[in-house]
Amino acid sequence: MSSPVQLSPRILQLLPALGDGGVERSTVEMVGYLKGKGIVNFVVSGGGDLVASIEAGGARHITIPVGRKSPLAIIRNAFAVAKLIDGEAIDILHARSRAPAWVGWLATRLARHPCRFMTTFHGVYGHGNALKRAYNRVMLRGPLVVANSEFIRDHIETVYGYPKDRIVVAARGIEPELFDPARVSHDEKAAIRREFDIGNDEPMLIMVGRITSWKGHAVLVDALARLVDRPWRLVLVGSGNEGVIADLKARIDGHGLTSRVTLAGSRRDVPALLATADLAFSASTRPEAFGRAAIEAEAMETPVIATDHGGSRETVLPGRTGWLVAPGDAEAMALAIGEALDTPDRLREMGRAGRAFVLETYTTAHMLSQEFSAYRRLMDVAP
Repeated sequence: MSSPVQLSPRILQLLPALGDGGVERSTVEMVGYLKGKGIVNFVVSGGGDLVASIEAGGARHITIPVGRKSPLAIIRNAFAVAKLIDGEAIDILHARSRAPAWVGWLATRLARHPCRFMTTFHGVYGHGNALKRAYNRVMLRGPLVVANSEFIRDHIETVYGYPKDRIVVAARGIEPELFDPARVSHDEKAAIRREFDIGNDEPMLIMVGRITSWKGHAVLVDALARLVDRPWRLVLVGSGNEGVIADLKARIDGHGLTSRVTLAGSRRDVPALLATADLAFSASTRPEAFGRAAIEAEAMETPVIATDHGGSRETVLPGRTGWLVAPGDAEAMALAIGEALDTPDRLREMGRAGRAFVLETYTTAHMLSQEFSAYRRLMDVAP
């Protein structure tokens, strides 16, 4: 029988690459958390802009293209990761995506050093046929799996039959010091309004998120086209596919809204933008696994109108921190926007309630504590 893992295990996280996304940020946050506990930790990925953040956080990054999906690449990468497990005496391998999970699971079988395997389910993966479900099941081959929301936990249990008591929920979170409206001065807000040519009497609306076909930008624009007789300006923050952006611009122009909608691209001042805005949106037409956009807005005391499915049902409290509307329904979205704009005092009250809710429920510290609890449970499980 294998002996229990040491009290301070050596931990390896696997993910496809280190671009700028929720999975990547969660990896960086865990690196710092483990370093703070004195735990030696490593990250394997295909590289990217956040490698410097990984290394600054105290982990060693090893470049292996574990995001490649071909069977030959998976096998080749599994041997490379197994060599790393043996060379660095890795005790826990934590995969955050499917191809890396196949690599990691095989590597733990190939390695001589005993190594426990776990995953975090960061989204609803396509599962429309048996082949897709078989590919996805590697995420559930460990004794524990982390879900990033209650919605994902229910999905894992319902679709795959995975035991509920082996699922650890670690909802995504924000850094209260970074997302703090008190840090955004009146002058900074005024400068943002001037930048986007928003008058003092015009409500600033904002949506933060990658511009894709399913994030609901088109639905939001269609909704606002019904409210042209009202004062408002919309700022869309995020990059995206050039074709989708071109279609969105055409839609905006077709509604005659070009002067009222700004595509701001990627920004590094998202907390300040959210604090300046009067109302934020999460309009996805497909369920968000969790969706940081809503809690980031709420943390900055900005109410949210979100679509009524997926993680939004956990992160937005209807009537308290915002509104939930039917997905893809521009008319319902317009009605909610109109109600919000009619009640500025209520918006301010919702904003205060939203920040209190996020600080109680959705902080990075709470997320990392929950995810680390899965590591602690694994410490008593033989590989």
